[in-house]
Amino acid sequence: MNTAPDTSGQGAGLPTIVLVHGAFADSSSWHGVIAHLKRRGYPVMAVANPLRGVQQDAAYVRSVVDTVAGPVVMAAHSYGGAVMTEAADGAANVKALVYVASISPEVGESVVGLIMEHPGSQLGTSIKMVPFPLADGGTAMDQYIQQDKYPAVFAADVAPDVAELMAVTQRPAAESAQTGAVTKVAWKTIPSWTLVTTQDRGIPPELQRFMAQRAGSTTVEIDASHAVAVSQPGPVADLIDTAARATTG
Repeated sequence: MNTAPDTSGQGAGLPTIVLVHGAFADSSSWHGVIAHLKRRGYPVMAVANPLRGVQQDAAYVRSVVDTVAGPVVMAAHSYGGAVMTEAADGAANVKALVYVASISPEVGESVVGLIMEHPGSQLGTSIKMVPFPLADGGTAMDQYIQQDKYPAVFAADVAPDVAELMAVTQRPAAESAQTGAVTKVAWKTIPSWTLVTTQDRGIPPELQRFMAQRAGSTTVEIDASHAVAVSQPGPVADLIDTAARATTG
């Protein structure tokens, strides 16, 4: 059962920032961003995205958002953007969406489909598939980035020792999470901001720009890898702060 965060004494007049990580990472990838936001007085929640499928993940994230009293600004990284796009639709307390090196799909689009339509990602040649059993006796596949390829593909501007730890502790996404399409699109009714990472080898910059333009998103570009929240948390926090002040101030 989800319970509302205790934000007493924090962030008077400020929205709660809800962070959604993507595949091949976990909530700790937001640590630097969280530190910056909390220094500015924001109450923050970093949701543990299940990474099992878009609708399943979005239902969980929405259940967390629904516990928050007061306005919310959501920020998502990578596949987390697809989850946020579905989860925030119709959420009256969500005032802004921030896409960070992220996917912002249209109805019927999936992560894999978008990446295949826009060349430049190195994820396809770096993925390792690992089977896992289902409750009904069947088998599904989890996706990992091969550890030796993780730093170059995912975190090229992160300190090597940190990138190696990220590779070991990465959380896999079920294959269905990457191939599943969104059915709801929150960016059509909620204002959005996008941080485009120009050195991204996971989600190509041109794809990020295409999605941002289509969504009418306010866009900022930064010379960073896919793991920008780890390598450059300050600018990520700055954009979230900008979105919060523009929509809830």
